[in-house]
Amino acid sequence: MSDFYKNYGGWEIELETKPDFDEALRRVYAWYEGEMDGRPPIRFSRHNADYELRDWGGRTWTDIKDRWFDTEYHVDSFIDSLPRRSFLAETFPIFWPNLGPNVFAACYGIPYEFGEVTAWTESTLTPREALGLTLDWRSGYVKKLDEMTDYAAERSAGKYLIGYTDLHPGIDWAAAATGMDNLLLGLYDDPENVKLLARKTDDDYLRFFERYDEKAKRVGSMSVAWMGIPSFVSVNHPSCDVANMFSPEHFEEFVYDGLVYQCEYFEHNVFHMDGKQLARHTDIILTLPRLHGVQWVHGVGDDAPLLQWVPYIKRRQSSGKGVVIDVLPEELPQIMEQLDPKGLFLCIPAEDEEHERFLIRQIERWALGKR
Repeated sequence: MSDFYKNYGGWEIELETKPDFDEALRRVYAWYEGEMDGRPPIRFSRHNADYELRDWGGRTWTDIKDRWFDTEYHVDSFIDSLPRRSFLAETFPIFWPNLGPNVFAACYGIPYEFGEVTAWTESTLTPREALGLTLDWRSGYVKKLDEMTDYAAERSAGKYLIGYTDLHPGIDWAAAATGMDNLLLGLYDDPENVKLLARKTDDDYLRFFERYDEKAKRVGSMSVAWMGIPSFVSVNHPSCDVANMFSPEHFEEFVYDGLVYQCEYFEHNVFHMDGKQLARHTDIILTLPRLHGVQWVHGVGDDAPLLQWVPYIKRRQSSGKGVVIDVLPEELPQIMEQLDPKGLFLCIPAEDEEHERFLIRQIERWALGKR
């Protein structure tokens, strides 16, 4: 075993789909540590790509939930796609059991609706009422996540990593449990119960993670979630999307302590910073323990051009934290002119493998010139 694996408590992984796995992983770990191994890491996909419309190949289901719940279809079609895909740079082959962004809330019995590309809760509970909810480990959603993970694990050897599903505890779970209106009203009308609700899932979240992390590591996989950045120990993508409607005072009062609790448990934390309204909380977010970076999601419409956010990204880099950004290929030349490559993790939607190789060469020259 090499010193790299010994230093990080890891184990050697060989994937036929990614012969440069070691090299890519070294680059990821350099990024975790605020360093750069040759060039910044690159993932060839974009944020929320897994939630886009797909061609289902003529396959039909009784209803939309049956499609989401079709374990064999999702795992088998993923495996069948591997020979047709390239996993260049720090793009890892990962099967991700996906039942939508609020499946964790659904495991508490909160009504859950499936759409074409996402899912959502339907709840009108008050904060006081929502405090009575308990995580049902016999829930059909837990059973389905177990089934997806176990079936994917059985077939994963030498092919891909096993991820764990999108989990939103804390204040985002509270919003799913009550509905946004009731949560926001509760900040003023029932603040003590909202505080309790925001912390209600703390321990459940860790047990939920451990359940699926153990299943993955049992077959030699790593800890990896929807962002696709693996860890030998544990990786967390803390978030608080609903806090884009919170004042800094409300953020500190209702959100911050729960985030601290999460980050103290996990070895690697990359914060999901979704949009400019959440950016007002950046300074306090950067004080979270074991925070290795932030994923800056700049939004759509007038917020979409990444270049307008260069000053913000520079400030995050100067803080010593890594920054995950979505970069369109046409934006890359100006990004390379204006930003230091050290600390960046680039997510790029390339056209094909040839285009990916071209972009890698460009980024390597940029990084070499900045040394």
